[in-house]
Amino acid sequence: MSKVLIVDDDPDILEFLGYNFRKDGYLVETAENGIEALKKVEIFRPDLILLDVMMPEMDGITTCRKIRENPENDDIIITFLSARGEDYSQINGLESGADDYIIKPVKPQVILSKAKSLLRRKKISNKENKRNESKIIIDEQKYTVIYQGKEHYLPRKEFELLKLLASNPNKVFKREEIYETIWGKNIFVSERTLDVHIRKIRQKLSNDIIITVKGIGYRFNSE
Repeated sequence: MSKVLIVDDDPDILEFLGYNFRKDGYLVETAENGIEALKKVEIFRPDLILLDVMMPEMDGITTCRKIRENPENDDIIITFLSARGEDYSQINGLESGADDYIIKPVKPQVILSKAKSLLRRKKISNKENKRNESKIIIDEQKYTVIYQGKEHYLPRKEFELLKLLASNPNKVFKREEIYETIWGKNIFVSERTLDVHIRKIRQKLSNDIIITVKGIGYRFNSE
């Protein structure tokens, strides 16, 4: 259930919009000024904020900027809902960090439709970010690996071993093939050495990044 924070100094608007959003299945909190809104953001953690521009104590533009100062609020959708329809007001609103700017008066059905669209876009964006974070990036120049959004340094043999397995995620690499590729044909390497390298890679990245295929070898887990 999505959470909406409505910020406006007009009690009638708070009541009217709050009723319509609750009726549509949203969890709703309200605030009458920017200072109160900042406190509600920290406690309520809304998915969407509807924010008026002209308010006492702290205006909407300043409020929006202060919300965006905290990186933890980056995924909160902020849309201004204001009677100020001048171009410069809309520009200031968007440049302060808002995602949209709706001009009053507007029917509640339109606001609800806008909210659904913005929240749907947020869900799609979050899914895409998760997909991107799960990907592995291997930098052969720096011998670094970016996995789940974090950069890791791997010693040369561990790096080459991971690069080999990741080069074909669907393939099970036999132990003999790994020995020949990483250490060379004429170099004796004990099975224990390979197992230790695999364990170290798992410790640094993830326990399930490399799958053991018993009696055969290893494969990279791309899921």
